[in-house]
Amino acid sequence: MSIRLDRYDVTQEEEVASPLDYNHRDRLKHVDQVFKAEITNIVSLNETEKLFSLYFVDAGVRERFRFLPGQFVMLEVPGYGEVPISISESPSRQGMIELCIREAGSVTGVLHRAKPGAMVGIRGPFGSHFPMEKMKGHNVLLIAGGLGLAPLRAPIYQVTSRRAEYEGVHLLYGTREPSQMLFRYQYDKWREIDRMKVRFIVEKPDDDWDGEVGMITQLLDHVDTPMDRTYAIVCGPPVMFKYVCNKLSKMGMPMQRMFVSLERRMHCGMGKCCRCAVGSTFTCIDGPVFDYWTVQNLKEAI
Repeated sequence: MSIRLDRYDVTQEEEVASPLDYNHRDRLKHVDQVFKAEITNIVSLNETEKLFSLYFVDAGVRERFRFLPGQFVMLEVPGYGEVPISISESPSRQGMIELCIREAGSVTGVLHRAKPGAMVGIRGPFGSHFPMEKMKGHNVLLIAGGLGLAPLRAPIYQVTSRRAEYEGVHLLYGTREPSQMLFRYQYDKWREIDRMKVRFIVEKPDDDWDGEVGMITQLLDHVDTPMDRTYAIVCGPPVMFKYVCNKLSKMGMPMQRMFVSLERRMHCGMGKCCRCAVGSTFTCIDGPVFDYWTVQNLKEAI
């Protein structure tokens, strides 16, 4: 499978030498360009998710493309359409990105049948991001459910690569079944990181599972960090947010210190289709990352 895209020379952009603010509407014209990328590697994570490594073809794009943890891109397969996907990669890695993609429709179905060497298009990055700078010098709770570990992977890379800049780090991850767990090959490495506590839980164990069983909120019982010195990032099904965040609130964490991602509401990434609108808020432009206090005041956001 080989898909051709017209070449786009990023060096011809008027402001090529200056960094862009991807979160302002009047600057979105700069990211409404398609960057050609080659699929260089595909890793099957479970029955429904695969991890795609994408390498930007143009040297100018490789040099200039930057993103922050929590942002997403629009991934285009010409002739089939495009889908919004959170970036599941270290922000410090240059020239390529990794995207964890679930087979859930025609576009993702085509991608799951693709082989290394296939060409796709990338627009972005788009959206707000997790305030990792604000979290420096504090404890960090990284909490994911199911596919939520994919967007959480970028903050994980951030705190592990700059471990001295953060205090205690807890990674809590839960899935319905053990077979649905993502990135198993990284668990041992995460456990070896200094002062990083990693816990997993499943709702329905199989015969080989010897870990904890239950809901992800149970893992919070093992967290003993002072909530007034702690930030939380929560990624996963929206129904999970209120249970996790409400428990964190009861533990003493202010809602303004909890950050969630509404990436599942993404569509065009530009605020044009209005399908991500919640009241007067466009989650693709004003989000997808919000603090939980803001989400509480967005009716029907979760």
